[in-house]
Amino acid sequence: MDLKQIFQKLKGEKKADTKSIETTSHWVKCKSCQALMFFKEVESLGHVCPKCNFHMRINTKKRIELLCDDGSFVEFDSELHPDDPLKFVDKKSYKKRLEEAYKKTGKTSSVVCGEATINSLPVSMVIFDFSYMGGSLGSVEGEKIVRAANRAMDKKHGLIIISASGGARMQESTHSLMQMAKTSAVLKKLHKAKLPYISVLTDPTFGGVSASFAFLGDIILAEPGALIGFAGARVIKQTIGKDLPDGFQKAEFLLEHGSIDMVVERKDMKKTISDLLAMFYR
Repeated sequence: MDLKQIFQKLKGEKKADTKSIETTSHWVKCKSCQALMFFKEVESLGHVCPKCNFHMRINTKKRIELLCDDGSFVEFDSELHPDDPLKFVDKKSYKKRLEEAYKKTGKTSSVVCGEATINSLPVSMVIFDFSYMGGSLGSVEGEKIVRAANRAMDKKHGLIIISASGGARMQESTHSLMQMAKTSAVLKKLHKAKLPYISVLTDPTFGGVSASFAFLGDIILAEPGALIGFAGARVIKQTIGKDLPDGFQKAEFLLEHGSIDMVVERKDMKKTISDLLAMFYR
């Protein structure tokens, strides 16, 4: 049975809950300050802790609800699914990991792409979901980003990519690494077409994603406290043999050192993006 047949078979099965926060019945526990709060209260705040302002991870559905005008989001390319060209096996086969990811999220990819309006301004969007194999970048994800950029050029509007990823997907080897070049190339075309690309970095954004399209935005935004970098702190310390500054991979540190343009709270993200788009669309 190939992967397409497997995904078709699994579509009839019940999907697991995909909330990216720690919940107990009607309560939610903040992973930063450990405060226990009503889930409905946290949900009404966009899954931001009212005690310490910790921005919890959210899935693509919630991200669309918070950013897009009601009912405006139209998904594209949902039929694309990954293949297993290398027949890769580590502790599990790649095929098995893809099955598990589908059962967990109901998706065949770590990104959802489509078109929407944000405060009535049209835009192409790509949104990563960290709950699908750590938001890893594979061949399907790269292809979806390219198609979203091409649609933006066809319709003469901007592109937004919201990243949440551990990096390139090791199970696809060089097929995955090539997506870094593939996505960077199409963004160059978007730039030549004088269309805006806004990159939004959320927790976490690492590896091949941060080393390619995530840092190629005309404007680069980040959520408060988001961890952003290429390799993990322990790997960097072992490589250079030196102590590292406190919080050097947090969004605020990157802003202070000129690596990103703005740190924007989730409640302000929709207005900030629409204001930027309005400025570009003039």
